[in-house]
Amino acid sequence: MRAFSCQHVMQVLKFGGSSVATAKNMQRVLALAEAAARRTTTVVVVSALGGVTDALIEAGRRAAAADGQYREQLRHLEERHLEVVRGLLPITGQSAVLSFVKTHCNELESLCDGIFALGELSDRTLDRLVSYGELLSSRVVAAGLAARGVAYEWLDSRKLIRTDAKYGHAAVDFGITNQQIQEAVAAAGVPLLVAPGFVASEAGGSTTTLGRGGSDYTAAIFAGALGAEQLEIWTDVSGMMTADPRLVRHARPIPRISYQEAMELSHFGAKVLYPPTIQPVRQQGIPLWIKNTFAPDDAGTLVEVDPPANKAIVRGLSSIGPVALLRLEGSGMVGIPGFSRRLFAALAREQVNVILITQSSSEHSISVAVSEAEASRAKQAADAEFEAEISNGRLDPLALEGGLAIVALVGDQMKDHPGISGRMFSALGTNGINIRAIAQGSSEKNISTVIRQQDVRKASNVLHETFFEATTRQVNLVVAGVGNVGGKLLEQLARQQTWLREKLRLNLRVVGLANSSRFVLNEEGLELENWQQALAAGQPLDLDTLTEQLLALNLRNTVFADVTASADVATCYAPLLARSVAVVACNKVAASSEYVAYARLKALASDFNTQFLFETNVGAGLPVIGTLNDLLRSGDEVHRIEAVLSGTLNFVFNNYDGTRPFAEVVRQAQAEGYTEPDPRLDLTGVDVARKILILARESGQQLELSDIENDSFLPASCLEGDVAAFYEQLAVHEPHFRALYDAAAEKGEKLRFVARYRDGQARVGLQSIAPGHDLYALQGKDNAVLFFTNRYTEQPLVIKGAGAGADVTASGVFADILRAVQ
Repeated sequence: MRAFSCQHVMQVLKFGGSSVATAKNMQRVLALAEAAARRTTTVVVVSALGGVTDALIEAGRRAAAADGQYREQLRHLEERHLEVVRGLLPITGQSAVLSFVKTHCNELESLCDGIFALGELSDRTLDRLVSYGELLSSRVVAAGLAARGVAYEWLDSRKLIRTDAKYGHAAVDFGITNQQIQEAVAAAGVPLLVAPGFVASEAGGSTTTLGRGGSDYTAAIFAGALGAEQLEIWTDVSGMMTADPRLVRHARPIPRISYQEAMELSHFGAKVLYPPTIQPVRQQGIPLWIKNTFAPDDAGTLVEVDPPANKAIVRGLSSIGPVALLRLEGSGMVGIPGFSRRLFAALAREQVNVILITQSSSEHSISVAVSEAEASRAKQAADAEFEAEISNGRLDPLALEGGLAIVALVGDQMKDHPGISGRMFSALGTNGINIRAIAQGSSEKNISTVIRQQDVRKASNVLHETFFEATTRQVNLVVAGVGNVGGKLLEQLARQQTWLREKLRLNLRVVGLANSSRFVLNEEGLELENWQQALAAGQPLDLDTLTEQLLALNLRNTVFADVTASADVATCYAPLLARSVAVVACNKVAASSEYVAYARLKALASDFNTQFLFETNVGAGLPVIGTLNDLLRSGDEVHRIEAVLSGTLNFVFNNYDGTRPFAEVVRQAQAEGYTEPDPRLDLTGVDVARKILILARESGQQLELSDIENDSFLPASCLEGDVAAFYEQLAVHEPHFRALYDAAAEKGEKLRFVARYRDGQARVGLQSIAPGHDLYALQGKDNAVLFFTNRYTEQPLVIKGAGAGADVTASGVFADILRAVQ
């Protein structure tokens, strides 16, 4: 039989626990191994069946704690392995393998019985205990190959990989190990070799293990020792992804990546690789493929020393959590060397792994991130180390903040492109994600942020959208109020979906709806074709519950659109703005409420980097407030405003000429949808007063509604009783309305209900407007606003157009929604 020398070994394949978890999965492994061996000489490294290592550790700990349940766990493990053998092998080939499994499971039970008797589980015994997982799985795989008629040789990794005696995390002696592997493979007479991962031995022959990621490490050791052309890591994902696909739906595979990038991503949560384990292949520049056992035709990810240039500046993002921040600070640290060394030494003595480090330039504080599971031990160790400095006031008591996570951007090319950090922080800030700490390596290949654990999904999607999804950005919209205007808004949204995606690259989803009695929230989005059914099946309306549930969803780029006239709905604005949810208000209540409440909402929007927009409060869809704000931002100053701001009143006075009763014209306005259900809300002028108040405030005046003078044209008796009584009184007072009209008509003028603002004061009332004035020729339900400023003195800036109607108002709300997210 021909001996194979080490230079013939072309590849090493490692199969993880999920790949060998069941007989069905193992069949895939056998087919892949057989196909690989037909191409070239192959070493197959096998992990324990998925979950077995953890179960063995748990059994050992139960035995040490005198908990007899370990026997039940061991019986379950034995049955699981026997079940795999029965499902994998033909009956005629099962006997020897079943006997092997039972023998080793008996050894396991004897070992745990000894642990139980002693009440102690040493590191050395634990290494021996957990080694059974890989020994059993690799023997079962080998038997499967034999059953397929494939020639193979099983190698005992314990006899080939030499380590020191640091049980649990043994260090490899590569000089001896490489020689022993090369000799064993050179002596092999077959092109396919199978070896258990994770296990090794120290010089005396006792079993050791290689720690976390040990099977990957075994495969890398074999590949490095043999100078393999490539190492393949077969797992349950199709390579490394631009983000965790469990968090980011649109995460996509990374075709090629550098070792450095792969290690950075893996350090911060990408579980595909454990960085220390791949050093043997990285040092020799051996390419590493990450492949999917369950989708072997997928390309996977090629990890290499120097991959081709990639157009993407950021290669991927990953997260790790929960973590805790331990902060050491105090004036006694400034200028005194050794504090960092002492802190890290104290944590090292307790075997606490530091995930992230950041220190202020003033030397006043140091923050380190550690696993939340190790946070208590970390604080105790640091408190003990600095007890003297804390007691004499040189240091503050150590602060510990839990419930955090780390989200990191990784990419070799980030160092050559300025502004990456700025884009990252801006994207997070716009979505209300507070950054607790920041760290950036000197190589500039990694930017790490510490955020709340509950914000990880949102942050991952925001950053993935910012750096990887240039085509579309997702916007999540909640609409309160689905009546006349709200219904039109939903129609417009449905019609414009394709245009928004193609022209603005926005995927605008309605994720919530509410009316006066019910609400519905769905983070996947609601179908706009049947929103009525979804709302009817929703929950009874409780605004606090709606707000809490919306904030709990914690969706990115969220907008809350209030298309009601409800004072209660307006109370939701503050908590939403404080969590960076943009608010678009058609409802005038908030902007015309007490000045302190209006100012607070504006301040919240500014403080939390979001938008509070209410363009449709004045002029429906006309760009009145936006234009005013543009004037002020560009340095202009508003001295005077004259405006017709009620489409209802303009419609009434354009249609009343004395030939029909005033009451009949008002009824027509109501029938055509230009008034509120109670027309008195329009005809009293209070609505117009609210609008000029809003414009005055936006101009910089601290006015209240009570400061607006209202010269009402309605007789007092018209405001008594119900709507029916109102119409009766309109008829009674027809001579009053006819006199108003006749007085204007005699002068060739027209009646307009005008709002005026000048030098910090405002008033509203019915006026007679002469021909030639900008307010004279208004038609139908038109509104007009005249701005007199430093730049527009004699000839004002005029904004004119339809100021009422569901369609135009809905379009104004729609425009504000788009402004809120752009």
